[in-house]
Amino acid sequence: MAFMRKKREERKEVPALPEHIRVTGRGLKPDPRFNDLLVTKFINCMMYSGQRGKSQNLFYEAMDIVQKRTNGSPLEVFHAALDNVKPMVEVKSRRVGGATWQVPIEVSRKRAQSLAIRWILEATRGKKGRPMAERLAGEFMDAQKKEGAAITKRENTHKMAEANKAFSHFAF
Repeated sequence: MAFMRKKREERKEVPALPEHIRVTGRGLKPDPRFNDLLVTKFINCMMYSGQRGKSQNLFYEAMDIVQKRTNGSPLEVFHAALDNVKPMVEVKSRRVGGATWQVPIEVSRKRAQSLAIRWILEATRGKKGRPMAERLAGEFMDAQKKEGAAITKRENTHKMAEANKAFSHFAF
């Protein structure tokens, strides 16, 4: 029994993080240019077939374009764009009594962040005709101004949640 007590003593409770600290992922290292974990996460989501160098170069090229067009900090534009695209509510399908209902549910911070990244990348990849860095820079600046395809996707999600507000009592 002494060995069980020893194991219990070895397990220590990990203190909870304060609310203002944002953890974006485990084991992520900040990117070399901006020293930001969220940039690293965005680059990882943008990456195809493990080609991080290409994704990093595209992202940094887009940041250079943003800096030239706005004469400001591109990192602030990036963060503002992500914050504007993050949804607050979404709908999930719930099956109740043989019928399927679209139930509005609040979105957690982590899911909101990943949805924002995904929607910005979808909007960027959906546009054709210009180089990827220009499309990405344009989408960042549009999202900062609360315009563009990613913001439209967020507004549509909020409208669906508002329309199905009557079924919110099914959220269990």
